[in-house]
Amino acid sequence: MKTLNLGILAHVDAGKTSLTERLLHTAGVIDEVGSVDGGDTQTDTMALERRRGITIKSAVVSFALGDLTVNLIDTPGHPDFIAEVERVLNVLDGAVLVISAVEGVQPQTRVLMRTLQRLRIPTVLFINKIDRVGAQHEPLLRSIAERLTPAIVSMGTPVELGTRAARFTPYGDPDADHAAAQISVLADHDERLMAAYVADERVSSPRLRRALVRQSRRAQVHPVFAGSAITGAGIDPLVGGIRELLPRSRGDAAGPVSGTVFKIERGPAGERVAYVRMFAGTARARDRVQVGHGGDAKITAIRVFHSGTTQERRAVAAGEIAKVWGLGEVRIGDPVGTADADGAHYFAPPTLETVVVPTHPSDMGRLHVALTQIAEQDPLINLRQDDARRELAVSLYGEVQKEVIQSTLVDDFDLEVEFRETSTICIERLIGPGSAAEFLEESPGTSTHQSVKPTIRDDPSPYLATVGLRVEPGPVGGGTHFRLAGEVHGTIPPSFATAVEETVHGTLEQGLYGWQVADCEVTMTHTGYIPRQGKRGQSFDSSISTSAGDFRKLTPLVLMEAVRQAGTAVYEPMHRFRLEIPADRLPPIIPVLARLRTVVQTQVSKGSTDVLEGTIPAARVHELQELLPALSQGEGVLESEFGHYQPVRGEAPSRARTGHNPLHRKEYLLHVRRN
Repeated sequence: MKTLNLGILAHVDAGKTSLTERLLHTAGVIDEVGSVDGGDTQTDTMALERRRGITIKSAVVSFALGDLTVNLIDTPGHPDFIAEVERVLNVLDGAVLVISAVEGVQPQTRVLMRTLQRLRIPTVLFINKIDRVGAQHEPLLRSIAERLTPAIVSMGTPVELGTRAARFTPYGDPDADHAAAQISVLADHDERLMAAYVADERVSSPRLRRALVRQSRRAQVHPVFAGSAITGAGIDPLVGGIRELLPRSRGDAAGPVSGTVFKIERGPAGERVAYVRMFAGTARARDRVQVGHGGDAKITAIRVFHSGTTQERRAVAAGEIAKVWGLGEVRIGDPVGTADADGAHYFAPPTLETVVVPTHPSDMGRLHVALTQIAEQDPLINLRQDDARRELAVSLYGEVQKEVIQSTLVDDFDLEVEFRETSTICIERLIGPGSAAEFLEESPGTSTHQSVKPTIRDDPSPYLATVGLRVEPGPVGGGTHFRLAGEVHGTIPPSFATAVEETVHGTLEQGLYGWQVADCEVTMTHTGYIPRQGKRGQSFDSSISTSAGDFRKLTPLVLMEAVRQAGTAVYEPMHRFRLEIPADRLPPIIPVLARLRTVVQTQVSKGSTDVLEGTIPAARVHELQELLPALSQGEGVLESEFGHYQPVRGEAPSRARTGHNPLHRKEYLLHVRRN
């Protein structure tokens, strides 16, 4: 049986979950269509999802369309939960992007469409809510072409738009206007069609259909359907489009096991359950598989999604999605088998953070355990523990996430908490290069590589290792990279090199001002160690032999000294914004924009409306959103998304450090002892 892993994406309240319910009903999986308002949908299972009527966690449900098995993944629409959408993108074969016929193209619609295009995920557009008062079609198609992509092919037209009787009528083959519109779009990716279009030749309907299918499956064009998830109008043509226009899963079930983990939840006994998309091979219960970038685990149970539920199976094959038990300390994004997990982020990182405080101070230990489990399911909350202040901080995309965390702590862990004021997450970037090294005193058993003479310190480190590191600024957005200098290659065991690399990435999470050091190159320039040896009658004595722990404990001292020499500058996150406002309301908003430190880069007048585009500090976006309704008499529309980081003007803000501080050598050596 063929498989399609399908994502349903949309701006919040566009009707995405209602469409999922309608598709399940059409496929015969459920007898009645659930209601988001009624809290009885198949995919919104969290108590808060049912109360708020929004999707917070992605959910998988399976149904059959003839010989095609569809694993449908319902994703959150609210921008505060964009990380949940990001995790799903890696496992999709195709997507349906839902757009409200009333609200039209919304901010999150644009963010999602740009990402789907960048990843070349074949996508069908569905204009929902054609039965609602105020629904539009032709103006909305023009808006989609202008604000999302011009590569769209309308598949029909709504009738009795804006009424309960609204329905969708697909275009028929004899429709000459529709054929001409199709050719004008499809010809951009087909030279023969372009030649026929220019020569005004007649193109047969079957030929046009083949071109549409081919280009849709390649994500070159995007078919547009319309209907109503509530009434069922237009659902049959959409289902036909999903079957015909989106590609099937590919992968050799007989090849090496290759999959990726995109979601983690806790089972009834508190055990970790991994959602795995298989790209190749077949994983079987009781098989040992490689998990992450080292180590393996034994699969103890498998449940594959089937007809609205899951069923226990002995194996999961290429193209399928399954819940898998037994993968130990598996994390979201980990590869399973030979897969090379893609660590790239398709959306911006969180730019806000807050401190979580238990209502009862005695619950601090329980709170740490609970937040650790929540972080398993959402790693981007980036749980940070400040031992000195006895504080726990989490990263956020927005204020709604606070409510979700608070509700989860109450419902799942019986913990009541409060939040401190939300603050902005900055980053640090190196100003220049820097280098440092600490040397192991040479002895007859020392294996070392160093190109300079040792530096004699008054307080030599107690660690049996030599570490030399050089740091340099890297390209913006390039991430942090670690490498061994040419002369060091082959002089250090792989386990020791891995220990240094892992510690480098962990240490750079806190720079000179306490923020993560971003986009830098780190090179190991010196290395040395004492091979395994023992006293008389012993095969190994850890007190006189180097271990990976020596490298892990010495690396932060050396690295932060190199960073200190290089110097860092603090950068704050900036958002791109687009503001539509009535022209007569522009004068009172200009001084507000100036106070919020916005930089208006373009201003265009469109009739009675002015459109402003520019940048605004991420810390000021929420304030502008709150002020806008009053300033614009409820007619202003603001879109914003992360754009870039820029240097902080004035005094650089700092963040309290967590853990032992390698910038304070004596304190660090006092607490981080060699075992």
